[in-house]
Amino acid sequence: MQRHHGAAERAVKQMGISFAVYSEAGNIDRAWPFDIIPRLIAHAEWQQVSLGLAQRTKALNRFINDVYNGQQIFKAGIVPEKLVVDSPNYRPECENVVPKHGAWAHICGTDLVRDHHGRFLVLEDNLRVPSGVSYMIENRELSKRVVPELFANHSVLPVDDYAGQLYKTLVSISPSDRKRPCIVVLTPGIFNSAYFEHAYLAKEMGAELVEGSDLYVGDDDMVYMNTVEGVVRVDVIYRRLNEEFLDPEVFRKDSTLGVPGLMRAWKKGNVGIANAPGAGVADDKAIYAFVPDMIRFYLKEEPLLQSVKTHLCRNAKELAYVQDNIEKLVIKPVNESGGYGLLVGPHSTAAERNRFSKLIQEHPENYIGQPTLSLSTVPTLIGGAIAPRHLDLRPFTLCGADTWVTAGGLTRVALKEGSLVVNSSQGGGSKDTWVVETRP
Repeated sequence: MQRHHGAAERAVKQMGISFAVYSEAGNIDRAWPFDIIPRLIAHAEWQQVSLGLAQRTKALNRFINDVYNGQQIFKAGIVPEKLVVDSPNYRPECENVVPKHGAWAHICGTDLVRDHHGRFLVLEDNLRVPSGVSYMIENRELSKRVVPELFANHSVLPVDDYAGQLYKTLVSISPSDRKRPCIVVLTPGIFNSAYFEHAYLAKEMGAELVEGSDLYVGDDDMVYMNTVEGVVRVDVIYRRLNEEFLDPEVFRKDSTLGVPGLMRAWKKGNVGIANAPGAGVADDKAIYAFVPDMIRFYLKEEPLLQSVKTHLCRNAKELAYVQDNIEKLVIKPVNESGGYGLLVGPHSTAAERNRFSKLIQEHPENYIGQPTLSLSTVPTLIGGAIAPRHLDLRPFTLCGADTWVTAGGLTRVALKEGSLVVNSSQGGGSKDTWVVETRP
């Protein structure tokens, strides 16, 4: 086991798999923390989970389209209008725009956890700039290098078809009828924590990796790319930067990462953008509480995946419950990600709980409370011995002309004993996820 572990660490360095952690000392580039013991999921179980993920993504896309076109769900009294239009993720600039296929969130990373009953529950949806898929693929590559004999003896579903499926999804939202549209991956640059992933996906799709300065919008409201061979028209942009930096004409005026006029070109249907600007309106931990009702409203179906009970602090009754039970709950800010800004009640100090209690009282609309789940654990190699560690799972759903779900996803594991925080930026690690064909 130790020999395999050492081989995996050497492979991580040879392959240059890294991620950046932002700190006061600057950006620290770290080797990807990979655990060689795979996480196993039976294929029969995964089939049901993937149907639930596809259902959820379809409903969320219908919701985003409705918010910017008609707002029927507000009129039906299912989602409070104020909750949506007051959110910083609501973009009035996107009103009356209908992207191709009605798809706004083309790439969705859904965080799943198992509870003490063994059920998969949805913890949150990531619809803005979800990351981690390249690490899912590299985890498989590492497993194949270190323990190739296991793949000869077991039927493990592949994950390396993701780039091909992503390319098909991006082609499907191209406004032009060119057989091979020009697709670019727009990155903030080499200092971004997920730059490895941006470069990896661009290479795998045969797309160009560009920064904002490589693109411009012409007088005809088309997007063009400067290349060494001349100017090329761009059909689809897979953006990997937050929308507030996307177009200084519309959003942040001081942004040098985006492309002036890009929103103009998108609204006129001259370029496809994935994920579309405005998709973040559904990527809000307060909106999450209403997704089961969205599924019933838009799809006329019952949710196939259950959600975690969520208390909205903006509601006076729920606020009182959260304040009275703060030591039992996980408190999350509605617009943060990456494991930042949250309080895990049972693992917190009295001083931390008092600080959060004041924050919630001052800005209740910014917080939600959820029960502290008894997350499942898996065997993990820790300091030469195998020990249980908590984990979650981030599968990826693609939505364009068709909907497609990965076989498994990115398993993130909390390497600290007892910890429930699995994010790499918070000291978490990762495992290969095997969806395994099991014989009856």
